[in-house]
Amino acid sequence: MPATSDVDVLVVREGPVRKVGKFRWGGVLLEVSELPWAEVADPEAVLGSYHLAGCFRADPVLADPTGRLAVVRERVGAGFADPEWVLRRCAQARRRVADGLRAWDPAAPLAQDVTGWLFPTGVTTHVLLVAGLRNPTVRRRYVAVREVLAEHGLPERYPELLGLLDGGGVSAGRVREHLAGLARTFDVAASVARTRFLFSADVTPVARPVVVDGSRELIEAGWHREAMFWIVATYARCHAILAADAPERGAALVPLFEAALADLGVASPADRRRRADEVLAYLPRLWSTARRIVGVR
Repeated sequence: MPATSDVDVLVVREGPVRKVGKFRWGGVLLEVSELPWAEVADPEAVLGSYHLAGCFRADPVLADPTGRLAVVRERVGAGFADPEWVLRRCAQARRRVADGLRAWDPAAPLAQDVTGWLFPTGVTTHVLLVAGLRNPTVRRRYVAVREVLAEHGLPERYPELLGLLDGGGVSAGRVREHLAGLARTFDVAASVARTRFLFSADVTPVARPVVVDGSRELIEAGWHREAMFWIVATYARCHAILAADAPERGAALVPLFEAALADLGVASPADRRRRADEVLAYLPRLWSTARRIVGVR
């Protein structure tokens, strides 16, 4: 495993659950979360879940003392590639885009405002990754969806999709500057973090190689525009932490965050509203692309 990647491990259990977080084990960075049994008890519900179905696609179960996971794996594995189930999962991802952008609150504090626009926009890639039977990855989602579109003879759709994120492009030099600003912000946020957030495990010293070095790898490989998704996402997370635990230090770092937003063409809430409306208007074409990838006309 490269130092810029981690391995997600889900622990299915009865009763209350928690997100354990990131830690190293045997030289590998693990991210461990707990999942209630009720979420995977029904194999057909898992088949229709675009986040969970891939967990049972092959044989990724590390331990199954009750044998219940084997039952789920058998049903999900058998139906995973069925076009009906693939389209159900695609539709779930599409709803997440639409519902997220319609619920987005541009009056929220900057970090929450940007997160509310950015993540639903990024889920457009998941619609197509799910259609292509690929893992709906996080940091590398735009790189992965470009590969899927190329594999299915639809490379012309990729610039449209990426443009919904960055409005047409940011130079590699500017992205390197934004990554340097993020590294500075990340180190401050990781050093002061006390308030617990769902994403807290992603803003810690042990997670730094994934965020900073992983983004640098994308830039050096020529994927600088694609790197901006996770750079801006992590900027927002860092500023949520700073607003809660070190507001004065956060205020001094806000201009770096704002410069990254300006280069994406979403400097103001009104800019983000316009871009969100563009994403919503694009959903019919996105759905058409997903159906073509699945092979359903």
